[in-house]
Amino acid sequence: MRDYVLHRPGAAEFLESYHRLLSLVVDGYRREGKRYMTIAIGCTGGKHRSVAIAEALMGLLRSDQQLSVRALHRDLGRE
Repeated sequence: MRDYVLHRPGAAEFLESYHRLLSLVVDGYRREGKRYMTIAIGCTGGKHRSVAIAEALMGLLRSDQQLSVRALHRDLGRE
């Protein structure tokens, strides 16, 4: 499912734009001495699109920002 979501038209552009924005925000948080941030990503069902996007962003932020990143997928396991 991850590959399906991430290869849809517009997905790469969305990830790139969101990643750029979050990188700016992280830099600002660091300058202000803030130690944590909460980012929420949602979609209609919360089991496919939002999970794939959140996991991809988490990987990007971990690699280039050297952050400790944790994901909580609220709706996984709910019926």
